[in-house]
Amino acid sequence: MSLLFKGRNQGAQRIKVSKLQKLFMFFSDNLRQAVSSLGELTRAPFASLMTIAVLGLSITLPAALYVLVKNLDRVSSDWQQASEVSVFLKENIAQQDIEQLIKRLKTWPEIKRLEYIPADKALDEFTQTSGFGDALQYLESNPLPNVILVYPTSRHAQPNSARDLLDRLLREREVELGKLDIEWLERLHAIVAIAKELVTLIAVLLFVSVILTVGNTIRLNIYNKRDEILVMKLVGATDGFIQRPFMYTGFWYGLLGGIMAWITVALILWWMGSSIDRVINLYNQSFQLRGLDFPILISMLAISVGLGLLGSYLSVKRYVAQIEPK
Repeated sequence: MSLLFKGRNQGAQRIKVSKLQKLFMFFSDNLRQAVSSLGELTRAPFASLMTIAVLGLSITLPAALYVLVKNLDRVSSDWQQASEVSVFLKENIAQQDIEQLIKRLKTWPEIKRLEYIPADKALDEFTQTSGFGDALQYLESNPLPNVILVYPTSRHAQPNSARDLLDRLLREREVELGKLDIEWLERLHAIVAIAKELVTLIAVLLFVSVILTVGNTIRLNIYNKRDEILVMKLVGATDGFIQRPFMYTGFWYGLLGGIMAWITVALILWWMGSSIDRVINLYNQSFQLRGLDFPILISMLAISVGLGLLGSYLSVKRYVAQIEPK
């Protein structure tokens, strides 16, 4: 008898599963359930496509607005001349004093570069471009002052910093007048700030709708498989094992919806590219519209998958637990 038990114990030891085998079985089981959940989507292609389309279009709008704001931000950063400070020097100031002023200004950390325009050069340029060349020849003296164009650094190109720089320049004894288009700067930065807040608000609202859409779809799937879930619980299946296929369904919804959103945004940018180029050419500017680069694409897919998983998790945690055999 003891030999029989000994043989049984030895047999039990021979079929003992190692940790590596358990890990392999875990991943193989998850892979099987992931493929099976993808197959479930293909069994009802129309309903699955409708859900994926809702997710994709819900993610498309914030993604397209993000691309718009990103390009608008690039345009505003490229228009550094909007924060250009025109410093008009006092009349009859000595050339040596002007050179000393330029040397002092070059040491200021707020200033990126300077451009000195003598009065004679300014008059020549005005004569060539204004169309009043003949009339200007009758002037007894040059009415234009010496000008220094001050270009702030990107850190000090914001409206408040640019205004502080202008006030500091006006305190220099050689300076008569300074000009800065503060209102244009403030309007530009205000528009960009509002656009960023609008994108965030719309993204939050649409992301909530994605979670609700996925959650409701998974809820319906759970109710459709109620009898199957009851049988699985009767034979001892855990809630985690039952919930896993539904979680993978949410994963596929999120991934496919994110891919659809990326394709839609790319088509929108391609469609609008020629129109944007025509507008940019009217201002004699060179600008290339940028779409979703690879890091942003990965982030968008990660957000989409995360929303799908979150919607699935909220449904399975609530509704699977409610199904219990009586």
